[in-house]
Amino acid sequence: MEFKVFQKELELQSRGWIPTFHDVSKEVLEIVAASGVKNGTCCIASHHTTCSVMIQEASHDLDSFDLEYIQHDLLDIMRKLIPDFAEEHQYRHPGPVHAQFGRYVGEPGNYTSMNTDGHLRSVFFGRSETMTIKDGVLDGGEFAHIYFVDWDHVRARRRQLNITVMGTADEVGDRKWNNGEVINTLRKHTEEELAYMPEFDLQLKR
Repeated sequence: MEFKVFQKELELQSRGWIPTFHDVSKEVLEIVAASGVKNGTCCIASHHTTCSVMIQEASHDLDSFDLEYIQHDLLDIMRKLIPDFAEEHQYRHPGPVHAQFGRYVGEPGNYTSMNTDGHLRSVFFGRSETMTIKDGVLDGGEFAHIYFVDWDHVRARRRQLNITVMGTADEVGDRKWNNGEVINTLRKHTEEELAYMPEFDLQLKR
């Protein structure tokens, strides 16, 4: 069984002023098809520390911010957990040394380091997702879309998303565990737990 690795990079343009949600489902599906991997995994990972990857259904409806409703619902929740960086010294980060580091590496001003909200949101939300490939098809269920989320809204920026497809072009045979028997994880009560108690009479023998 030959093991294959196929890597591609997606270049994306975020708009700034509000977090950007890029639907990259079409591109990821094309990369999986081009990889030649029939059975394996696809890792979708952000190159950046203020960005995340989300797998969720498409909400279809768009608001005046060009966000799908479920995206804006998520943004509202994240803003309650981690408020937008709206004023100086709202967060400890960035300190004076980090601000100078930003200038040293060519940032246009201290304001570009005032993206602490984006860093913290990506920590909470995660920077990558891994999906299963079965018989050449990315297994996302009926409704899954893949989104690259740029939480950094300080300015418009070019972003990179890394796609790594790993697996084999061979068949893997029957996937069913124990012939597909449904696993019941619900609690099973003992006879003692189900036994009659005299106190029941207050309810049953009125």
